[in-house]
Amino acid sequence: MSPLDIRDLGANLDFQETWKLQEDLVRQRRADEISDTVLLLEHSPVYTIGRTRDQSSLRDPQHLPHPAVEINRGGQATYHGPGQLVGYLILDLTQRQKDLHHHLRNLEETIIRALTTFQIEATRRHGLTGVWIDQRKIASLGVGVRSWVTLHGFALNVQRPSLPPFQAITPCGLDGVRMTCAEEEYGHPIGMGEMKKAISTTLREIFQPED
Repeated sequence: MSPLDIRDLGANLDFQETWKLQEDLVRQRRADEISDTVLLLEHSPVYTIGRTRDQSSLRDPQHLPHPAVEINRGGQATYHGPGQLVGYLILDLTQRQKDLHHHLRNLEETIIRALTTFQIEATRRHGLTGVWIDQRKIASLGVGVRSWVTLHGFALNVQRPSLPPFQAITPCGLDGVRMTCAEEEYGHPIGMGEMKKAISTTLREIFQPED
């Protein structure tokens, strides 16, 4: 199994430019020019939605407070922006388990374990992809694949500024869902660097286990 290259790209990343970077990395990974790679970052404010005829989760696309982009992942509308940690995983599943459902469960487990660093007990919900605290959603997942090389990944709400823009959409197409963030659940401020450290640790535990 190839070593895991975790790259911290910082904040205010343009979504379209980062999407292009992912596609470039997928091509490099398929050619075995790079090892399995994870990008950690915060986006400039943007709404995204998967390629689906039903785009009702955007509610009123003409009056959203931030741009909306249709992308090549599964799922309904979500939001990315400051205070939210996004992780994009470029992994060759031919060297792992060729099963996207297993990959999603590993992403959920990565977040669940990382949140325990802040005494936050998160869980899965049967039939719903993502990470939850009771009925509140703290992380959304969406993945794509090219010849068994993955792209896209997870979006974990860390700080309070990540929450208000969700009110303009129906997050992940789930009526009545309440979004939450790690700071609200922990009851104290959380630095993005702290969360990146916790996530990086659990990424290596799950995606690069010791032989």
